[in-house]
Amino acid sequence: MTLLATSFGVVAGRGLAKPDVIALDWGDLVPDPDFALLMKDLRELGVINHGELSSGFEQEKAEAVTQKFNGSVVRIPGFVVPLDLTGQGITMFILAPFVGACIHVPPPPANQLILVTTETPYEYDGLFDPVEVTGIFDTASASTPLADIGYIMTAQEIAPFDVTTY
Repeated sequence: MTLLATSFGVVAGRGLAKPDVIALDWGDLVPDPDFALLMKDLRELGVINHGELSSGFEQEKAEAVTQKFNGSVVRIPGFVVPLDLTGQGITMFILAPFVGACIHVPPPPANQLILVTTETPYEYDGLFDPVEVTGIFDTASASTPLADIGYIMTAQEIAPFDVTTY
C-alpha cells in the first residue's frame, strides 16, 4: 500500500493548520484479499470486442470496500466520466482508474469507482485526460445509470494530472 502524507502547513494570517492529505493509489481502495483477484481481472480485460460480451456491459462484482480513509482528505488520480455537465463545467462525475471505464468497456467493480461532487464546476479537456482530485473521502454505496459505486468524494481541488510526476 502506498500512502504518502503531506502537510499543507499553516494558513497564512490565521495560524490554522490544514489537514494532512493522504495520497491514494487505486489498490488502497480494495481490501487486501480482493486486490490480487481484481488486478488479475483487470489485466485479463485487455481489448474487448463487442461481440464477445456475454450480456452487455456487466459490472464486475467486488462488494468489499475499505473504511480506512473515511472522513480523510485524500488525493487520487484518475479519469473523469461526467454525470452532470453544465455550460460552466462538470459538477458531478465518476472518477475511474482507467480511461474509458463505464463507457467503452464494462465498468470496474464498485470498489474501484468514486462518485465526485464539486461546488465549483470543473472544466475538463476530455475523457482521455487524467485528473487528480483532492477532497473529503467516504465509503458510500451509490448507483448511477453507468455503474454502481463504492465511494464518494467531495472535491476541494480538481487539477490536470501530470503522469510524469507520479
